[in-house]
Amino acid sequence: ALSADGWLHSGDIGLWTADGYLKIIDRKKNIFKLAQGEYVAAEKIEGVYGASAFIAQIFVYGDSLKSCVVAIMVPDEEYLAAWAKGQEGLEGKTFAELVAAPEVKAAIQADMKSIETAAGLHGFEKVRGFHLHDELFSAENGLLTPTFKLKRPIARTTFKAAIDELYSGKLGDVAGQSVSQTAGAAAATA
Repeated sequence: ALSADGWLHSGDIGLWTADGYLKIIDRKKNIFKLAQGEYVAAEKIEGVYGASAFIAQIFVYGDSLKSCVVAIMVPDEEYLAAWAKGQEGLEGKTFAELVAAPEVKAAIQADMKSIETAAGLHGFEKVRGFHLHDELFSAENGLLTPTFKLKRPIARTTFKAAIDELYSGKLGDVAGQSVSQTAGAAAATA
């Protein structure tokens, strides 16, 4: 639909390039607000981290009561197997065993740090915690649409326990106090 001043409202988020072109970078419905008021484009962050050879798929999530984002990632099985061949104690392990190995998480985290620095992500856009999952997102397991787009609400429900674990403790606390959705809901009803 066109607005009175001639702009097309498509639901997309755009960025003007240095050459004066409009580049579509996200969908409006895939943007969320963090506790400190910053708006985050999940697909932008997923695109940055998705450039890692370690990562096959990524789901970035932000809670409006937390000040940071977390991620669920599926490592690239072939790359991880090749990388593990040169790592003592990891050779010959299954994909599920590699995904659970602390050495793998440390290597992925180091790679993520270099990628986020190179991409110039803002502090609130940097993934502060992540969970490694050993099954690809697919239409068969209900996490992707037939056109291979992530079903975010279903992914949130599927990975609720992992996301809650990532946010447990002090990760993403606001002003030094742990804020949980259940505690906030209980306070609101009291």
